[in-house]
Amino acid sequence: MALDLAEGGTAQAPGMKPTDVRNPDYFHKVVDCQWACPAHTPVPEYIRYIAAGRYTDAYMINWWSNVFPGILGRTCDRPCEPACRRGRVEKEPVAICRLKRVAADNKDDVRERLPRPAAVKNGKRIALIGAGPASLTVARDLLPLGYHCVLYDADPHAGGMMRTQIPKFRLPERVLDEECQYILDLQPELRLGTRIDSLKTLLAEDYDAIFVGSGAPRGRELPIPGREEAKEHIHIGIDWLSSVSFGHIDKIGKRVIVLGGGNTAMDCCRTSRRLGGDEVKVIVRSGFEEMKASPWEKEDAMREGIPILNFLVPKEFTHVNGKLTGVLFEKVKAEYDAKGRRNLVPTGEPDQHIACDDVLVAVGQENAFPWIERDIGLEFDKWDMPKVDELTMQSTNPRVFFGGDSAFGPKNIIWAVAHGHEAAVSIALMLDGKDVKADRPPPHVNLLSQKMGIHEWSYDNDISLDLRFKVPHAPNELTLRDVKVEVELGFDRELAFKEAQRCLNCDVQTVFDDKLCIECDACVDICPMDCITFTQNDPEPVLRTHLTAPAPNLTQDLYLADGLKTGRVMVKDEDVCLHCGLCAERCPTGAWDMKQFWFDTAKANDVCGLRMAAE
Repeated sequence: MALDLAEGGTAQAPGMKPTDVRNPDYFHKVVDCQWACPAHTPVPEYIRYIAAGRYTDAYMINWWSNVFPGILGRTCDRPCEPACRRGRVEKEPVAICRLKRVAADNKDDVRERLPRPAAVKNGKRIALIGAGPASLTVARDLLPLGYHCVLYDADPHAGGMMRTQIPKFRLPERVLDEECQYILDLQPELRLGTRIDSLKTLLAEDYDAIFVGSGAPRGRELPIPGREEAKEHIHIGIDWLSSVSFGHIDKIGKRVIVLGGGNTAMDCCRTSRRLGGDEVKVIVRSGFEEMKASPWEKEDAMREGIPILNFLVPKEFTHVNGKLTGVLFEKVKAEYDAKGRRNLVPTGEPDQHIACDDVLVAVGQENAFPWIERDIGLEFDKWDMPKVDELTMQSTNPRVFFGGDSAFGPKNIIWAVAHGHEAAVSIALMLDGKDVKADRPPPHVNLLSQKMGIHEWSYDNDISLDLRFKVPHAPNELTLRDVKVEVELGFDRELAFKEAQRCLNCDVQTVFDDKLCIECDACVDICPMDCITFTQNDPEPVLRTHLTAPAPNLTQDLYLADGLKTGRVMVKDEDVCLHCGLCAERCPTGAWDMKQFWFDTAKANDVCGLRMAAE
């Protein structure tokens, strides 16, 4: 690109281009919580419904996007919350996940608002391997459209890892059963208690497409000395949790060591406390802050009297005549090289022996595909994972799709739901003879003014300074006696209303019309965050430095409009804008407006030009 010549013949770099607000991703990205959610749930919209006491409406908005509101309201990994704009104003983000649970706990009977089984089948048959969240999402999206879905699982009940690996004190069975049943009511053909041993055999049957949602079913081993000799009291964490879930295990030794720092380790240690473990310790090779477990999971474990010991690397399982006596650890510390990479190095201190009766190994999970033959046109990568397109979820065998943990390794339920939605779109496209990438339907987008009067909006734009409200917990003396007693009690309606008021309504956008602007700078004067600037244009790196308040966060966009009569540009820093609407209230010409941005990802029914009744 040629550079403009300024006075004196000096070349200048071109200024920043105007923002294309017609691109649906622009305002979507500004709704940080929705952008961060893999299923793109319209978070501010359902929070407003909760504040208004419209719990069933809030539930249905969630159900349309994330399928399992009651389950996720208790178990989600919450990628939305670190992104929350409230967290930039105060320390704690809005309790988005717990508000989702409020909608589920307080809703009315929603069955009349759910899709019905298709009256007529379309002749297409889909095999779904694994009855976990990814496969159930595919079934929910395709069954109302007339596809015949056959659901396989080795376990006798649907739910997958939600049923087998999440303890009942975090996810009560009644909640799991209810939300799985909403999908089973759409009448998939159930082949539960049936294990798939050969994908080649299944491909030879009369299925038009196959979706693999089998999860990451194998826990990683810890092959250190003593493992085989003391194996009777050394258990793989996810297998042990499954056995507890199905009632095969109901007790454990008094002294328990849990190895690992993820959420599975937290579930193992807390379950051990309920099955007779009086002295339960979590021992991790990394530092406390580096643990993969969610902060609230660590807090819950420590609240139940479980210590977390860090920077200890297991060297040996000690035993006497095959009876486990403890674990020998090497003390390490973290050192960082010039590139910031961490290495754990021995401190030189004596090894530490910790006595125990049982060990639960929760050092990670991995996929296991011994049932997928390597001669069926399905390629695997160097980590022995199937090669899967991240958008379409299609493998190199065009009839086979993957989702959830089986696609890209262990993540969370919300990721499995997102994969299921995308796979269902791809399956519908493929079976309609269309290109699964080029012909994907666009999202549903709307931008609607919230103006009711000169200084009145259809949403609450008061900015509350309340800190995050704490969720009530049942007392330890009650919960530690029974593995099925739920620990978190959830917000009641009063607390839910107060927490909902903390939401900054990021989906109500400040939209600027440069043709109406008279450059009076009234919006600049009234903005409480100094996020609006009228200035000369420059390349973005330079422009960011000479705004009213410099904008150093490069992950957040600048909103720029350049159609002003003086030749200046209007720049708004999306990073710090509170969406309070004061600029629009103060503007004498209506150049600023507050418009609600609605974004809904395309679902499989959009391929057919239909919309579900639940929307």
